[in-house]
Amino acid sequence: MSAVRAAAAHIDWTKLSTSLGLKTETVAALSAFRKRNEEARRVLTDLQEQKTTVDFAHYRKVLKNQAVVDELEKAFKAFKPTSYDVQSQIKSIEAVEAKALERAKTTATKVESELADLQATLKNIETSRPIEELTADDVLKSRPDIAEKVDALLAKGKWDTKGYNDKFGYVTLF
Repeated sequence: MSAVRAAAAHIDWTKLSTSLGLKTETVAALSAFRKRNEEARRVLTDLQEQKTTVDFAHYRKVLKNQAVVDELEKAFKAFKPTSYDVQSQIKSIEAVEAKALERAKTTATKVESELADLQATLKNIETSRPIEELTADDVLKSRPDIAEKVDALLAKGKWDTKGYNDKFGYVTLF
């Protein structure tokens, strides 16, 4: 468990939330957890630094009612703090932590795969011919469905280039 605490102390929270491409809700939940954890650690540190002894001799000098001081001292010495078995909660937290790590690994693998696909697409774009060098045959070769649509429109007599007349004027042959 101390290895987990040591690892948690060295987490770069900003990098974690940005580099893994986490959803907004996940980042918000992670941030809220981090704040609660830091607050709990701060409160624990404050409590550990507080004085835990009581100077009953001082109160015997200051107070007139010695019976009250004797009763409080007796209650103080008889006090045994309740201890709780938190192993089940720790096991539950470790199970959630293991699941979160598994999901993070799955997400990282998915992101790496998508990144490789995007890099391949970018390389394809960078190495392709400029659009000015493309011919109609090149376009029809890569997208045969365009030729089918054009042939169907021509067969129905519905061929029209939208915006052509607005840009170049209406031209008649007769």
